[in-house]
Amino acid sequence: MLVAADKFKGSLTAVEVAERVTAGLRRVAPDVEVEALPVADGGDGTVAAAVAAGFDRREVRVAGPLGREVSAAFAVRGDTAVVEMAEASGLQRLPAGVLAPLTASTHGSGELLRAALDEGVRTIVFGVGGSATTDGGAGMLSALGARFLDEDGEPVAPGGGGLAALARADLSGLDPRLASVDLVLASDVDNPLTGPKGAPAVYGPQKGASPDDVRTLDAALAHYAKVLETALGPQAAQYAVAPGAGAAGGIGYGALLAGARFRPGIEVMLDVLGFAPALERAELVITGEGSLDEQTLHGKAPAGVAAAARAAGKEVVAVCGRLALPPVELGRAGIRRAYPLTDAEPDIARCIADAGPILERVAERIGRDFLS
Repeated sequence: MLVAADKFKGSLTAVEVAERVTAGLRRVAPDVEVEALPVADGGDGTVAAAVAAGFDRREVRVAGPLGREVSAAFAVRGDTAVVEMAEASGLQRLPAGVLAPLTASTHGSGELLRAALDEGVRTIVFGVGGSATTDGGAGMLSALGARFLDEDGEPVAPGGGGLAALARADLSGLDPRLASVDLVLASDVDNPLTGPKGAPAVYGPQKGASPDDVRTLDAALAHYAKVLETALGPQAAQYAVAPGAGAAGGIGYGALLAGARFRPGIEVMLDVLGFAPALERAELVITGEGSLDEQTLHGKAPAGVAAAARAAGKEVVAVCGRLALPPVELGRAGIRRAYPLTDAEPDIARCIADAGPILERVAERIGRDFLS
């Protein structure tokens, strides 16, 4: 069996999910061979998944979203690095109870990319998601050598709000090493930078943005893209509407400006983690995440795992905390059956608090259904 599941956000890491599922299966069949391959789709948990797959963990001090220094990790194996923007600029890096939709910066994510470049790698997988920021990647680009100046020639204030004062952009100082690496923008969303489906409108409220803040940020990012079009030409405008530009508060746009190519996060991570050879060895694949719902079907890890497994003729079941998809939708996604924690424990609060032991009981049911 192959356990290739994402985290249960707020309850279990992807590694812990694999451990609990394995423990439950072995209560039913003590000698069953289980291979664990924790997965991620580019969002928070991506570096942990890479480390679990054999990458070496690196830790550096970088700026958090409000400028205060934090310890952030990335992963390296051979000539490939996996960088997770949430490690530096994620919501979890904000002080408890503090949200800063207008001022949070991606500067630390640029510092993480610079640290990966220092490793001499040839490929950088840049997983984006879970951000506290809506600055269009301006902070990240600044850390990599770009300059964003106001009418007085002074750097604009950090965060998306500060971009309203942008008068001139200069990307000539971008780290030249970016030109010699394959920078892969790995994301599970394909939103443009601005507009009704853009970063501020769709994701700003999750970061504390009021309706007025959303309008402010959308106008500031549109202005930012216009200034960059003046500096770089029409390609900057094309990037603003390209798939992934709006990912993680628009850091996708900044990554595209830095030479990145966009790929769905789960596809990239399955390649990087060595999913194909593990899939060949498996007879049954167990995937999952905290909530199996409509979002799952649009680029989330379980859908990517199921699609790859179905293409290889392998059967797939899923574990989850909460199930909000009917059987017909699961079937279309390539998932034969889902096993939610709520089947074993109807109390949602207990499912969240005691997710590990309950997941083991759910895995026992999978063992009885498929191994007995």
